[in-house]
Amino acid sequence: MNPKRKQRLILVIFLVVGFSVVIGLAMFTLTKNINLFYSPAQIATGEAPEGARIRAGGMVVEGSVKRDTNSLAIHFQLTDYEAKVDVEYTGILPDLFREGQGIVALGRLNKNNVLVADEVLAKHDENYMPPEVAYALENAAKKTDAGKVNVEKGLDN
Repeated sequence: MNPKRKQRLILVIFLVVGFSVVIGLAMFTLTKNINLFYSPAQIATGEAPEGARIRAGGMVVEGSVKRDTNSLAIHFQLTDYEAKVDVEYTGILPDLFREGQGIVALGRLNKNNVLVADEVLAKHDENYMPPEVAYALENAAKKTDAGKVNVEKGLDN
């Protein structure tokens, strides 16, 4: 084989292997940092993985917010009008957080199926609801008519 061709072949092989390694590392990193959305009904049925970082969204159950007087710990429940999920959060909640409000909590499920949140996001105005939450609430409202009024009020048209 011609030495110049051999040099080009080695360069091409080196570039292909290098790009493959870079793409493989990028894909591995993306799979570790992905946050999948789960509704309270999916969490209650065990579809959400334990210990993996997830997003859960729904409405804060009326009367479920319990604040610890000695710390910033807060316990509340999320619902999609089909199932309820307990959420624990330690920190300062957004100003718009309140009972009956649509929120998204980011965190990990523990062994007791409680979402230990490290971030809580509340909707920013009365007409907006995160698309995943609106979809989950719509599906739950189709199964039961209990949450139909609140779902229609919170959806963005």
